[in-house]
Amino acid sequence: MKALVTGFEPFGGDTVNPALEAIGMLRSSLGPLRIETRPMPTVFGAAIEVLDAAIEEIRPDIVLAVGQAGGRTELCLERVAINVDDARIPDNAGRQPIDRPIVPGGPAAYFSTLPIKAAVQALRQAGLPAAVSNTAGTFVCNHIFYGLMHAAARRGDRLRGGFLHIPFLPQQAARQRGAASMALEHIVQGIEIILAVSAEREADLVLAEGEIS
Repeated sequence: MKALVTGFEPFGGDTVNPALEAIGMLRSSLGPLRIETRPMPTVFGAAIEVLDAAIEEIRPDIVLAVGQAGGRTELCLERVAINVDDARIPDNAGRQPIDRPIVPGGPAAYFSTLPIKAAVQALRQAGLPAAVSNTAGTFVCNHIFYGLMHAAARRGDRLRGGFLHIPFLPQQAARQRGAASMALEHIVQGIEIILAVSAEREADLVLAEGEIS
């Protein structure tokens, strides 16, 4: 079994992205699961193109895309990707699409096909703060998440995918008073737990992880 894990390059004027740092520290295998990693450009359109090429090359069973979400306090496994780009800031190529579909004529949304509730439970049992998130935003993170799930739907094979948002690293939070952070080793540990759970099971747990607002 093979997994592909992607991480975005720094963006928004920052010099570090914890997603890119974390994928560089992942082990090459977890038991029978072989892990491949790829950096992703924080650029609309190009991110999906690079991801599609990596999927074609590696032919993974599992794809986990990882991105930074400054302000998040937990490891957030995203439930849903929506078919819209609405960028509050320009991407790294200076593009700032507003109210544009990612795939014209595509479904309004796709759900993650990873066992996100089971993974969140395992993360918490390991002492890591984690949650199911119901919004992946409308920047390049949601863009690549939607592109991943659209690719999986087109392929019609057993490819399963999802997206993980992670907090700032401590050195990033130190420059933004009051911002939450998570140590890099804990982010790496969390990613490996998600991969292990995803390799072990396809069906998710039936647990309450909804929100009331």
